[in-house]
Amino acid sequence: MVRVQQQEDTVVFTVEGWHKLWAFRSELRIPRAHIKNARADPEAAAHWAGLRAGGTYVPGLITAGTFYLDGLVDHKPTFFDVQHRENTVVVELADEQYARLIIEVENPAAVVALLNGLAAAPR
Repeated sequence: MVRVQQQEDTVVFTVEGWHKLWAFRSELRIPRAHIKNARADPEAAAHWAGLRAGGTYVPGLITAGTFYLDGLVDHKPTFFDVQHRENTVVVELADEQYARLIIEVENPAAVVALLNGLAAAPR
């Protein structure tokens, strides 16, 4: 699971518990200006095709780490940390190492509201 917090003009995505080990990451810091949008999407982690570049994938159990997804023209990786798909949020990014984050959060509606509010706010 990932905890999402705003710290001034940065959004901190903290990978919690054993997920740090499975995802090979403990934290991502993204400037708020680089967040394009966010949406709740339980199906985003259900079926993916591509290349795992570091992390863990156990079908039906967990997807965590860095993955290059097939068919994406941006050629940037996607960061996953999802165990319980019903709590999945997709965060689209600009000018970052990752094109998107597909993460499990405790309260998807609150995280989506926070991130879309930051994305829409004047810079």
